[in-house]
Amino acid sequence: MLFDIDAAHGFYALNAHTGIARMTTETPQPIHLSDYKPVPYLIDRVDLDVRLDPRETEVRSRLSMRPNPASAEGGAALVLDGERIQLRSLVLDGVALQPGQYHVEKEKATIPNVPQAPFTLEIVTTCNPAANTELSGLYVSGGVFCTQCEAEGFRRITYFCDRPDVMARYTVRIEADREQAPVLLSNGNPREAGAIGGTTRHYAVWDDPFPKPSYLFALVAGDLGAVHDTFTTMSGREVALGIYVLKGNEDRCAWAMESLKESMRWDERRFGREYDLEVFNIVAVPDFNMGAMENKGLNVFNDKYILANPETATDADYVNIESIIAHEYFHNWTGNRITCRDWFQLCLKEGLTVFRDQEFTSDLRSRAMKRINDVKLLRARQFPEDNGPLAHPPRPGSYIEINNFYTPTVYEKGAEICRMMLTLTGEQAFRKAMDLYFARHDGEAATVEQFVRCMAEVSGRDLTQFVTWYTQAGTPRVTAEGHYDAAKKQYTLALEQHVKPTPGQDQKQPLHIPLGIGLIGPDGADMPLDLAGVGALNTPLIEMTEPRQTFRFGNVTARPVLSLNRGFSAPIMLEASLSTADELFLMGHDGDSFNRWEAGQRLGRKLALDAYHGTAAAADITAYAGALRKIIDDPAVDDAFKALMLVLPSESEIAAAIGSDVDTDRVHAARDGLRTAIARQLAEDLGAIWQRTGETGPYRPDPASTARRSLRQTALALMVMGDRAQGIARALAEFEPAHNMSAETGALSALVQIDCPEREAALDRFHARHGHEHLLVDKWLLLNAQAQGPNAAARIARLTEHPDFRWTTPNKVYALLSGFAGGNPAGFNAADGSGYRVIAGAILKLDSINPQVASRLATAFRSCNLLNSSRKSAARAELDRILAAPLLSRGVFEIVSKMAGS
Repeated sequence: MLFDIDAAHGFYALNAHTGIARMTTETPQPIHLSDYKPVPYLIDRVDLDVRLDPRETEVRSRLSMRPNPASAEGGAALVLDGERIQLRSLVLDGVALQPGQYHVEKEKATIPNVPQAPFTLEIVTTCNPAANTELSGLYVSGGVFCTQCEAEGFRRITYFCDRPDVMARYTVRIEADREQAPVLLSNGNPREAGAIGGTTRHYAVWDDPFPKPSYLFALVAGDLGAVHDTFTTMSGREVALGIYVLKGNEDRCAWAMESLKESMRWDERRFGREYDLEVFNIVAVPDFNMGAMENKGLNVFNDKYILANPETATDADYVNIESIIAHEYFHNWTGNRITCRDWFQLCLKEGLTVFRDQEFTSDLRSRAMKRINDVKLLRARQFPEDNGPLAHPPRPGSYIEINNFYTPTVYEKGAEICRMMLTLTGEQAFRKAMDLYFARHDGEAATVEQFVRCMAEVSGRDLTQFVTWYTQAGTPRVTAEGHYDAAKKQYTLALEQHVKPTPGQDQKQPLHIPLGIGLIGPDGADMPLDLAGVGALNTPLIEMTEPRQTFRFGNVTARPVLSLNRGFSAPIMLEASLSTADELFLMGHDGDSFNRWEAGQRLGRKLALDAYHGTAAAADITAYAGALRKIIDDPAVDDAFKALMLVLPSESEIAAAIGSDVDTDRVHAARDGLRTAIARQLAEDLGAIWQRTGETGPYRPDPASTARRSLRQTALALMVMGDRAQGIARALAEFEPAHNMSAETGALSALVQIDCPEREAALDRFHARHGHEHLLVDKWLLLNAQAQGPNAAARIARLTEHPDFRWTTPNKVYALLSGFAGGNPAGFNAADGSGYRVIAGAILKLDSINPQVASRLATAFRSCNLLNSSRKSAARAELDRILAAPLLSRGVFEIVSKMAGS
């Protein structure tokens, strides 16, 4: 599953209107990894008969069960999970159970006595899909029946042992009104279909031959349009492919279908993984909490990650569709064929699959640009999490609400851990270790230790210390001091690592940190690396395992400039003793693209900090602009790289670098002032970019065209800052005749930086053009959310009353409210507290509609501990207001209580 995230024990009341479980006066208690026990009973086979009705769906399940020989709880009662469903009957081995033979309470059904031999349990339940605003379990989206069962949604369909280590084979019969739902889909392969005589209903039977956990169950039924194709696997089998969408959107599926086929080819080529069913189907729906879900053979997607044509999708949309389709497809092996033993192992499937989709995009597009963009995402989302009250290890030790742990730490940092293992073991050994992992654990629910053990066995590396990356929270800070001794021709590098205490982890262990390294000579070329005690390095890599270490390089014939953590070989914060001259040298000469960009980021951050503190020097800004000029005027440099070099560190990164007592208004003014100064010095160069990057033909989403548009839009954003009148004129000239969505939103993105009448008119014009397209309304809401100005919070509050905004649609909430909290730091952190009040009010409203969405929105407050006292107090008051609300969901309680207590 991709997102843009065991129920706790305790007492809950059922909200009569929404059916959402609410907390009562008891504080929910955490579930701990250390308490894991194998389930007492296994389920070998599941036969489901689902009779769909919007208000009262009936689910008949037949479970073939047996005692688990791995359990120490022989003779234990059978306890099944169930939420928001009505139990109609239980039949054990053909005998109907009477009320005294079982009991239902606290979202559980318990049968005290079951056979200690194989037995069959038949269960009949009903649920109300139309009333399910949480979008977990079985619900209705756009008239389509849809399921979402990760993490714990299957229990909202029928009573079950709803945990990932219970893997069963499923046969599913779906019945529905033929006119309402002519398409009936489930996991696996289609086996039977037909009409039900004498009625308007029909049925379909699907069989999945592979055992899977309940969270991978999927069912979709509705009046859907479809696009079909085929794929021939490396062994010569033909697989039928289908993408199902709301009718009228079929012509926007071509890119998604091609991305799916490319994903299938790549996984065969790179990892030797062949698809294993007769069919592979994707369904796109407008209401979905996450980005997409990897259900076996039937992926369900948020339709924003499927639908695309040049008039409705931006370059970023095309890249996201390609990447997310790959991610969900790759889960077929890393998540489905091998799943996770328990939800604490979530990073095993998600981190590994994010790593795989990153590699896919790197191979298809630019590896260097992909790496930079992935690190930008990590720093924007995961580093702040590591540095605040929500910090947790990639494999957490406890949770109250598992949905709160679909986090950047699990996904993005989990991927970085896999990448470090590739770095340490090497490409060939890593592939062999993956082959061993697939062979050894196919059909199993695995753990992090089992995955790492495969890596260690194949590579011969001792990875005992490395596992600490999975179990320890926080971002390591590595300081580097270099010294060159000309007489000895020796370069000495002293390193020190440190991780700050995080909630629940005061004491930190040293980590095993692989560091890509280069020593760059005066001619701009890398010098040979002759490491004392080792000799010539075949791979430009050093490994840090101690709190402090010193590395000495010999035969260094001239003073080098250090290039460390090349390719971002480890997810660390690096502090290197480099002068401004050294950083400018790296910007111009480093052969590692990531570190070339990184040098520019460090310099840009330093200049922004100087501006914030009122110590900025005009000469430093001129030198920085000059270095940028050399890059953007160099025809040998890729347009995508030029665009990245022209973007300064974000306001959030600058605030994090300040560290405490932050005034976000001053941060915003410092960054904007620096951008304005740079834009004015580069005015002629930006103008030249503008002249050469215009559209000359039909829209193409290929890497070169995408890079050209990215540079054009980045230049436009700077031109608006450097010469307001001319920039506005150019933005409007781009916006009005735009024949693709990238140009249109690129122009608007430049305008939302400044408070001007032209911006408001353009936003109104965009809505008038595209108000009939729900995905484009989302873009309009996001652009409004990012609009700069003194009344940003009032704009957001007003737009929540707009007819096109719906609290029940996650995409609308994410675009407007998350877009404001995350994409408009000055507005969210307004000195008068208005931004905090708007978001806190939204959290309280959403908590009664969709607690998962409310919990994610609540994480917006995670960095408020960095702010000055008045802002911190205003944020704390809103957190306290949320906590004081009656019947708060456990998910929101967990997030907000952590932040309020920090």
